[in-house]
Amino acid sequence: MTKLIGIAGSLRQASYNAALLRNAAGLMPEDAELVVETIRGIPLYDADIEVNEGIPARVTELKDIIASADGLLLVTPEYNNSIPGVFKNAIDWLSRPDADIKRVFGGKPVAVIGASPSGFGTILSQNAWLPVLRTLRADFWAGGRLMVSRAQTVFNQDGTFVDQKIEGQLRQFLEGFTAYVRSGHQNVP
Repeated sequence: MTKLIGIAGSLRQASYNAALLRNAAGLMPEDAELVVETIRGIPLYDADIEVNEGIPARVTELKDIIASADGLLLVTPEYNNSIPGVFKNAIDWLSRPDADIKRVFGGKPVAVIGASPSGFGTILSQNAWLPVLRTLRADFWAGGRLMVSRAQTVFNQDGTFVDQKIEGQLRQFLEGFTAYVRSGHQNVP
C-alpha cells in the first residue's frame, strides 16, 4: 500500500485548504492512502529553544511520520502572494537539525496543491515552495498542478465539494502523483 502524508498550511478550523486535504484523503486511488496530519502544536522557530530544550515533541513526531511515508502532499494557502508564515515555520522546524533533512525530505516525492478565495488560486504560493523544496532536496512532482480559485464557491459549509469539476481534477492529480510515487519517481504518462 502506498502511504502519503498530507499537511494543510492553515490553522483555521474552516480552512479551504484543510477541506481540500480532507477531500483528497477520500479520493485516493486503490491501494493508496493519504494520512492527514497537522502543523498545529508546532511553536515558532527559535534556535534558543532548539539549543536549550531540543526539538519539540510534535516536530519530532511529524518528522518520523513524514520520513516513514512514501510521499508528501503540501496543501498551501496563499497569504500576501506567498507561503503562509505558519506553514513555512513548520517546514523550518521539520528541517532541524540539518542532519535530519536527508532522512525527512531527501528524495521524498512531494506535490503541492492549494485553494484560495482569489481568482488566481495559489499559483504564487506554489511557486514560492519550489526553492524551499529544492533546498531540502525533496523530489518535487511537477507532473500536475491544482490551484483551486474562488474556493468559497467550491466547498459546502461542511467542507465537501460543491464543484464536481474540481473534485475530478483533484482525483486526477492524486492518481498522477500516486503513480509517480509508485514508479520510483519517474515521470509516467
